[in-house]
Amino acid sequence: MKLGELMVRQGLLTEDQVEQVLAAQARRTEPFGSICERLFGIAPEVVEGAWVEQYEVLTAGLEPAFDDQDPSVLGVVTRRQAWQFRIVPVSWDDGSLVLLTTRDHLARALRFATRSIPFPVYFLLVEPPVFAEVLNANYEMPGMDAAVDFGTIDRLATSLSDRRSSDAPHGA
Repeated sequence: MKLGELMVRQGLLTEDQVEQVLAAQARRTEPFGSICERLFGIAPEVVEGAWVEQYEVLTAGLEPAFDDQDPSVLGVVTRRQAWQFRIVPVSWDDGSLVLLTTRDHLARALRFATRSIPFPVYFLLVEPPVFAEVLNANYEMPGMDAAVDFGTIDRLATSLSDRRSSDAPHGA
């Protein structure tokens, strides 16, 4: 499913607006979502949410083969990167690196991967408990348990973000 179709279905864009975005995209290379933000003022978080849903549809039915995990791919990211960006490399597939993450961490993981991993990647989405188990098994961090710490870390990050927002001068 194309992102424009999904955004029309969600009531975020009209068919005419999708055509305007596609015309703008044909004039210069710019991501569909960025054009939606620029032309129609759609919030980046809304575009990101639609993109995550699109990705879920595109990868539905793909399951990681944990029994076939290639140990050589684990060196592509450091332990810190795996924990910080919530990614675990699993295998190679036709020249692309297959990475695991969760729905909630897909956007952040993708931003990291596209900037830092020098070859094509694609993600398989797994439930947080499955991801925590795989992360703990492959990038053990003494004193840390991903199943517990992800909830704690995510709550702390949200709390800090909320605090920064409330501390910001109004009208800034």
